[in-house]
Amino acid sequence: MGKYLFKRILICIATIFVMITITFFLIRLMPGGPFSDPKISEEVKERLNSYYGYDQPMIVQYGKYMANFFRGDLGYSMKYVNRSVVNIIAQGFPYSLDIGLRALVFGLSFGLVLGILSALNRGNKIDIMCVIISIIGTSVPDFIVGTILQYFFGYKWGLLPVAQYKGLSYTVMPMIAMGLATMAGISRTMRATMLEVVNQDYIKTAKSKGLTGVRITVKHQIRNAIMPIVTGLGPQVAGLFTGTFVIEALFAIPGIGKYYVDAVKNSDYSLVMGLTLFYGVFLVFSNMVVDILYGVIDPRVRVVGKAGD
Repeated sequence: MGKYLFKRILICIATIFVMITITFFLIRLMPGGPFSDPKISEEVKERLNSYYGYDQPMIVQYGKYMANFFRGDLGYSMKYVNRSVVNIIAQGFPYSLDIGLRALVFGLSFGLVLGILSALNRGNKIDIMCVIISIIGTSVPDFIVGTILQYFFGYKWGLLPVAQYKGLSYTVMPMIAMGLATMAGISRTMRATMLEVVNQDYIKTAKSKGLTGVRITVKHQIRNAIMPIVTGLGPQVAGLFTGTFVIEALFAIPGIGKYYVDAVKNSDYSLVMGLTLFYGVFLVFSNMVVDILYGVIDPRVRVVGKAGD
């Protein structure tokens, strides 16, 4: 298992390095730049490019960026004057983390319940209703869901605030909008895997031993059906915790998604690089944690890991 973890860490480091390199050159090859405003004179543009080192060859800029990166310096934003990239991430991430955690809990809990209900009531009205909810959650984009929620629960009925982020009531609509797709995906996966494992030999063995239906469902069917969901949680966790760009903009949530959109629009190189790096690191290590968690849940993975060592 130790050898497996070491390999996973090396893969994570290599992935982050490739991601930094591609992002660095890609953003500089895009049309425009941080000083492409037509109101800025050519003389001022030249001075600014010289000051920030953007007039140097790209490979030189890349070398300097990597040197600063290994010192923990991600640079300063050009849009938000005198604010470091680290400071911006530290300010915006708690908001994204809070709403992302709420959306994850909502999606995971309701998704598991819907999936289990659907599988246990296969073919009847409950199953059909759960499947319809899952299809809607998968097919309707989160910003459409958010807009519908704002219209009915905010404007028409006045039950919830439509924007800002000042308390628990402000989190309900963005939580549902962000978590609905997660709920739908988990529900469909849970239903499919539960229906698949019900015909496995260990279920038949449990029945032959005289175990009750509830015990078989909880101890054997649900436990084994939940494993594929665990493996798919990595990208979902990273995506929810780092914020959904459109949802944060729609509900005026001051998370890092909002900063990312602004950075791309303004070609704020340092901020785009810093936020992309943050997203990437979060995604890579979320996947690694999920892999480790999968090994804890499924003893067969641990056995394979030990055999590999």
